[in-house]
Amino acid sequence: MNLLVLQPICEKGGRNLLFFVCLVMKETKEKIEALLQQYLEEGKYFVVDIKVSLSKIHSKVVILLDSDTGISIDECSDISRKIGKDLDEIMPDKYTLEVSSPGVDIPLTFERQYRKNVGRNLKVVLKNGEERKGLLESVEAEKIVIKEDKKVKKGEMIEPLSILFEDIKQAQVIISFK
Repeated sequence: MNLLVLQPICEKGGRNLLFFVCLVMKETKEKIEALLQQYLEEGKYFVVDIKVSLSKIHSKVVILLDSDTGISIDECSDISRKIGKDLDEIMPDKYTLEVSSPGVDIPLTFERQYRKNVGRNLKVVLKNGEERKGLLESVEAEKIVIKEDKKVKKGEMIEPLSILFEDIKQAQVIISFK
């Protein structure tokens, strides 16, 4: 059974055997993140997510990295080679390692990701269920400011909307093909 499927269960606090599996997955992720620190060039790169799928047959580790200016394929390959040697000590015999940048389908998680996307359109889902779309104008310590993309009456101005990070359930860059 692919244990990546269990990740949502683990995040909600699984029971009995699932609890044990979740604990092992969490410990493995923590070990991987600790090993990665030496290759992040003192904060130049940061970890967006680590996904671990443990299996008796073939395990899989997916590491999503980013930086304030983006991360290239060559940089991902370099980190992959380095961390791969360390992973051999903690992973089962057969495993696949993927190191990449988060794609546009991955929600923004960290303030650094928001800063990198100033000037782009976002779709922001609030914890209360409301959805806002607009141009990300600025990022401050505890909030983002967007100029909403909505129709207004002639002569009416759209006031920028401040959204606290703590009120954001999910935010994603909107890709435009104009």
